[in-house]
Amino acid sequence: MIEQSDVAHSIQKAVIPAAGLGTRFLPAAKAQPKEMLALVDKPAIQYVVEEAVQNGITDILIITGRGKESLENHFDRSLELEHHLERAGKHELLAEMRAIAQLADIHYIRQGEPRGLGHAVSMAHQHVGDQSFVVMLGDDIMHEKSGILAGMLAAHDRHRASVLALKKVTPAEISSYGSVAATDLEESLVRVHDLVEKPTPEEAPSNLGVMGRYVLTPGIFEAIAQTKPGRGGEIQLTDAIKLLLGTEPVYGFTFTEGRFDVGNKLDYLRATVELALERDDLGPAFRAFLEARLSRP
Repeated sequence: MIEQSDVAHSIQKAVIPAAGLGTRFLPAAKAQPKEMLALVDKPAIQYVVEEAVQNGITDILIITGRGKESLENHFDRSLELEHHLERAGKHELLAEMRAIAQLADIHYIRQGEPRGLGHAVSMAHQHVGDQSFVVMLGDDIMHEKSGILAGMLAAHDRHRASVLALKKVTPAEISSYGSVAATDLEESLVRVHDLVEKPTPEEAPSNLGVMGRYVLTPGIFEAIAQTKPGRGGEIQLTDAIKLLLGTEPVYGFTFTEGRFDVGNKLDYLRATVELALERDDLGPAFRAFLEARLSRP
């Protein structure tokens, strides 16, 4: 059972873009959505949905694409499976499967063609209306104890503005992220002045990279509408946020730990190991195995 936060905030809706092709994880993502790749025994996207629910957000829109049917099926009831588990007397597992379908009020819309993250977010306009909302990338898994999204939601309510998740990265890594120019405002919070999408180390305005959590005001939709397609004909969310800076303030919530980029193979393995080690049912035996394996030449 996922416990919701008892801290009140104004955000009611989350958007999870999940229409990408998952090319970084081929061939595993050839016949199944990358968001359905398992971390121990749960698909990656379930961790993201659970994070939203833990922070009191239960109205979730998932942007899907062709070949993502298994993702929708995962959050639906499976009566045949439930019947089998009930007959087998596996009542605890049965309750767990039913709970997945009751996690949140989940909606789906298809992005017909891969036109970029900005375009995917724009498809949520009708669903979120004139409210601020959260964008949560399915590649980014945030540890449930990290407090990243909770801190961003609190910052949004204090300043009534968009808030980006920011993490210091190395010069070699910065070209994989949007990079911000920012000034310190308060603990873990900066005021963003400029953004550059995937800069070279020489072009980067700082070592703060934009990670996969965004709290956005509805002004982002007008900014996306004015954003011209960039490389590959895609509309970048970073470019739209840069335009948004011309009309309203944008902040950044900085953090150091608790994030796994499960679209990266090494980080996917790290997430699997760390999450497994934390499990009461798996941790002790898995730790013993790792220690024994690492002691071998």
